Amino acid sequence: MKNQRLIAVDLFAGAGGMTLGFEQAGFDVLAAVEIDPIHCATHEYNFPLWTAICASVTDISSAEIRHQSQIGNQEVDVVFGGPPCQGFSLIGKRVFDDPRNQLVLHFMRLVIDLNPKYFVMENVKGLTLGNHRQFVAEIIEKFEKHGYKILKPYQVLNAANFGVPQHRERLFLIGCRQDVALPNYPSPITKPAKGKRIPQELADLPDSPTVRDAIADLPDISQYQELSKQDWCVAEYEKPQSLYSKYLRGLKLDINNFSYPRQYDPKLLTSSIGTVHTPPSIARFSATAQGEVEKVSRFLKLDPDGICNTLRAGTPSNRGAFTAPRPIHPDRPRCITVREAARLHSYPDWFRFHSTKWHGFRQIGNSVPPLLARAVAQQLREAIGTNLKQPQKVVSLINNSELLQLKMIEAAARYGVDPRVIEPRIRLKG
Repeated sequence: MKNQRLIAVDLFAGAGGMTLGFEQAGFDVLAAVEIDPIHCATHEYNFPLWTAICASVTDISSAEIRHQSQIGNQEVDVVFGGPPCQGFSLIGKRVFDDPRNQLVLHFMRLVIDLNPKYFVMENVKGLTLGNHRQFVAEIIEKFEKHGYKILKPYQVLNAANFGVPQHRERLFLIGCRQDVALPNYPSPITKPAKGKRIPQELADLPDSPTVRDAIADLPDISQYQELSKQDWCVAEYEKPQSLYSKYLRGLKLDINNFSYPRQYDPKLLTSSIGTVHTPPSIARFSATAQGEVEKVSRFLKLDPDGICNTLRAGTPSNRGAFTAPRPIHPDRPRCITVREAARLHSYPDWFRFHSTKWHGFRQIGNSVPPLLARAVAQQLREAIGTNLKQPQKVVSLINNSELLQLKMIEAAARYGVDPRVIEPRIRLKG
């Protein structure tokens, strides 16, 4: 077996949840394509060894991806990404006739042109239901016409079955070239803590980490006035009580994690700017039982012994400018912070997000939990047959935090793109 890291490309990269999961599985994600300049800046901060390309997949070629990154003429092992899918078929009309689905076609174009050994397309569970299944069938048909074998039947994977304290179900479609072997889907390693109606085949698995396991050791943000104006401060952490939090804090080595060690300041509490709630909201949050939905806001108050509900992103102004509902902290009358959401999503503490709550929650809610992405990526690595060692190179995150402070116009200028490439957010009154 070869002893070398593998090469991957992330399309629709966002802040980098799948990038991190694949890095943890032993891949060097040399190119990450993302249209949003804010996300690109966050990606660049967290993955400084590689290239974040701020572009739409509709406008970029495989040759440009190779030229603008370290890939050059090297063979690509995996291309992965989650193209947004918004349009579905009408009777007698093929799905790809809908212009809203062109992003999927461009994902397929770049996969075919880059000619990787494997590809992974991640998407919403809804594509597997009802008439939407026609969409997946047409995707499979097109890939097979271009020489890719597809792992069948395709599967929906729940993050809670892979060590993540969150219920999050996503479709993963996996394919490979004719000259390599198909991998397997990863087998569950945990079952949801306090889960209801657990399938019999999962009954003997250990429970996933809980909300308490994920966030109990984080500092109480109400004790730090700085967090009313900025998203970081020097803070005192509690002693970690769970293996999960020890891994995310870097206090214990995870032998299955082949990501590059990050140099950062562990005394900093980051991505933790507070939210100002009204006294009536605070009273309602306090009166709501753990595990129940608060009746006015419709926010779920987390059960410390259970798992988190699916964390979602907000919408831009062209889709209503809604802020995604954020869960209520199990022990404090407030919504959770970006860092607490990151813990519930399996991001390590060195990973930072944009300094605003709006962008930070959007980056988490739009991303694949790294541990779920890692589980899929490990199957591809095993199919390729690479023997890995823990990397010794240390990646410094001590500098460049200004990338996390950029406003849209500043981030767009950094990457030479139009700041209107992403629909601006319009704050709604009332």
